[in-house]
Amino acid sequence: MIYITGDTHGNWMCRLRMSSFPEQEGMTKKDYIIICGDFGIWDNSKREKFNLDWLDSRPFTTLFVSGNHENYDILDSLPVDEWHGGMVNYIRPSVIHLMRGQIFEIEKKQIFTFGGASSHDISAGILEPDDPCFKKKKKRLDRAGALYRINHVSWWKRELPNEEEMEEGLHNLEKQGNKVDYIITHSPYTSLLEQMDSGCGIYKKDYLTEYLQKIRQTVDYKQWVFGHMHISQNFYKEKAICIYDQIVKMV
Repeated sequence: MIYITGDTHGNWMCRLRMSSFPEQEGMTKKDYIIICGDFGIWDNSKREKFNLDWLDSRPFTTLFVSGNHENYDILDSLPVDEWHGGMVNYIRPSVIHLMRGQIFEIEKKQIFTFGGASSHDISAGILEPDDPCFKKKKKRLDRAGALYRINHVSWWKRELPNEEEMEEGLHNLEKQGNKVDYIITHSPYTSLLEQMDSGCGIYKKDYLTEYLQKIRQTVDYKQWVFGHMHISQNFYKEKAICIYDQIVKMV
């Protein structure tokens, strides 16, 4: 079986405990739950390690694509392994990061994965920790209640993909005849992002949403599932689902 859910932000115990996800009773490590980004790899703290060990102890295997709220210094430092036909990072034996641009065969289904998204909650910008005026700027922004991030502390440029990852994704899709069963991302593609924004100007397209738009137009798929927007909504005509705190069975 494969289940899928949206952003967890490290709060795995709340989302995936037995009372919230009773379907796990009877599941095994050969059953999977996929998290559509903002999984919650953040600081390697004792608390985070404890929570990851708890997640690893669940009867199922947890898979995730990266979001825009991940510590990419940690993710990029991990060894790369092959799993079910695609490249992954093992966080724990049964907690696995599905890397960008990969196609995995799970339950006889072909699943294309591409994590990442632009952060939209940084209107006050990014602070550099080595800036001589860092403390002064941070204090001023905190007083104003401004939305800002700190580079390599609470924000990473790697929230968006590099050219190599995008090229690999297109190459892997081409090898598959541009046909898969599922596409799992954190970000929506441009046309759907604009539809969800409804002219409010909160969400803006970027080179990742444009890349995903190209995939939307050239790849034959049965269902596209993404997170990021913190709502659950089915776009039937688009064959797309935005998922947040629901847990939905895919296969």
